Amino acid sequence: MNPLTPLPCLTVLLLFSRCVSAAVEDGLINNGDFETAPSGGAASSGLGEGITSLPGWTINGMVELVESGQKQGGMILIVPEGLRAARLGNEAQISQGLQLEKGASYAVTFSAARTCAQLESLNVSVSPAASTVDLQTLYSVEGWDTYAWAFQAQADDGTESLLSFKNPGMEDDPTCGPIIDNIAIKKLFAPERPKDNAVVNGDFEEGPWMFQNASLGVLLPTNLEEAMSALSGWLVESNRAVRYIDSNHFSVPQGKRAVELLSGKEGIISQMVETTADKQYSLTFTVGAAGDSCQAPLAVMAFAGDQAQNFHYAPTGNATSQPANITFTARADRTRIAFYSVYYNTRSDDHSSLCGPVVDEVRVWGASGAAAATPAWVATLPSLLVTVLMLISA
Repeated sequence: MNPLTPLPCLTVLLLFSRCVSAAVEDGLINNGDFETAPSGGAASSGLGEGITSLPGWTINGMVELVESGQKQGGMILIVPEGLRAARLGNEAQISQGLQLEKGASYAVTFSAARTCAQLESLNVSVSPAASTVDLQTLYSVEGWDTYAWAFQAQADDGTESLLSFKNPGMEDDPTCGPIIDNIAIKKLFAPERPKDNAVVNGDFEEGPWMFQNASLGVLLPTNLEEAMSALSGWLVESNRAVRYIDSNHFSVPQGKRAVELLSGKEGIISQMVETTADKQYSLTFTVGAAGDSCQAPLAVMAFAGDQAQNFHYAPTGNATSQPANITFTARADRTRIAFYSVYYNTRSDDHSSLCGPVVDEVRVWGASGAAAATPAWVATLPSLLVTVLMLISA
């Protein structure tokens, strides 16, 4: 080919695509499970000595690659999944650059376990967004939990955003610090609000990444100081988490996802829905049990504007859920709905893992008539019958 001959368009596009980094895909990020060890091997680093490199990550401070079954004194270090995980010493940090879409919302899912620190927490950030996740409360007997944190990407397209995890603690023992594992990311989408429902994501199907083999669900920590949540459309209030569950490991009333309310009044989900002042509405939802041996009684406190009512779940036959309803009159163009567990429940098989009632299928619709929840074709049925009768008589 003559060097002055223009390149075919397809060739130009292929060359250009190689120069632009691909956007991150949903799921585990590069070496997000820490199973790929440094070239020199993980065992040679030695406990407390730290490592100098970690494939896929930039490290700062004392970062250790711990293995399943490894001990520190009389304590067995918890590795949530697989063979390896990373432990962050005092003010240690690991970071990874990600190609994200500017303005898009993302949720980061990760597993974490405590070690020997007195007050353990983890700083998670994608500049300029940042959050501190409290690891003090252990929600399962497994010794670790999975969390999700959401943010909105700010870096220009083509520029990497830096995802970082940092141990902010200052312990006497520099090796004390949280263990993290299984880091994944998912781009969030805001579901369209149904015509007959003022609630966004009322079926909870849009949320953070969930690993198919993870049986503990995903904890959604409080996000009152942030403008968004890993659960699209919803806020998590108070100072404890709620659990995002899936139908692969829990009883879910409808679809594949639902929310299990933990820790009584300390774990609340809420949403501001669009309403018309002085109009009457119904808040309907499904309440049930997650099938995780949660001890009775189970009850949900539901709020809709100035109305509040608790609903006890009383299983009948083989049913694992039951409907609930509150009628209220809107006082403004936006009305708050909210849910929390009436009781502090634990599982009957270990008495330490927190659990609670499940909420799903949340709807707010005009209660003045059934037409608000009636398909359009039904509303036109009378006129269709009249037309048919007229044609027959003719």
